[in-house]
Amino acid sequence: MIVVTLCGSMRFAADMKNIARDLEIDKGCCVLQCAYNEEQKSLDDEAIRKLTIAHYKKIDISDAIYVVNIGGYIGESVKSEIAYAVTNGKEVIYHENR
Repeated sequence: MIVVTLCGSMRFAADMKNIARDLEIDKGCCVLQCAYNEEQKSLDDEAIRKLTIAHYKKIDISDAIYVVNIGGYIGESVKSEIAYAVTNGKEVIYHENR
């Protein structure tokens, strides 16, 4: 069983929950979900900093990241997460072929 962190735009939050479920049931993965703030509450810089740190820690403890790139979309934050994962020897798995 591999541990994966989901990386993707929050515009895909509902999809990410379904993808996480499918990865756990169908692929035997342990998924660290990163879908939050779906109600789109305003977050201050400190809250964003804390969430970012937590997200990168999830990448650190994962075997891989799973990039939710629906319609080919990969935002700037996710591009940074991919670079971080690659630099740290993590496998990068894409939801949709690139």
